[in-house]
Amino acid sequence: MPRFEKHIFVCENKREPGHPRGCCSEKGSIEIRKKFKDRLKELGMNSKVRANISGCLDACEFGPTVVVYPEQVWYGGVKLEDVEEIIQSHIINNQPVERLKINDKRFE
Repeated sequence: MPRFEKHIFVCENKREPGHPRGCCSEKGSIEIRKKFKDRLKELGMNSKVRANISGCLDACEFGPTVVVYPEQVWYGGVKLEDVEEIIQSHIINNQPVERLKINDKRFE
């Protein structure tokens, strides 16, 4: 039996100020991961689902970037207010949040 059923990877990559690709941490990803962790704990799901810090996921232009495994669903432009919807729809009910999925062939 696997230790965790799902992993939520949240890019917290940091680049120097003014970098042309930007970085997810300056777009709020640190707070987003914290909200995932806090909410999963409140729901008693933190032993089944893990919200992980990730380095660069090479999707900077879509950031903040979140990817959920094992399904390999890539989300972009995630905001704090999207965390609950991802948890309720994807994590609990196995229905990815279509409006947040990165619409790029590289992430299918």
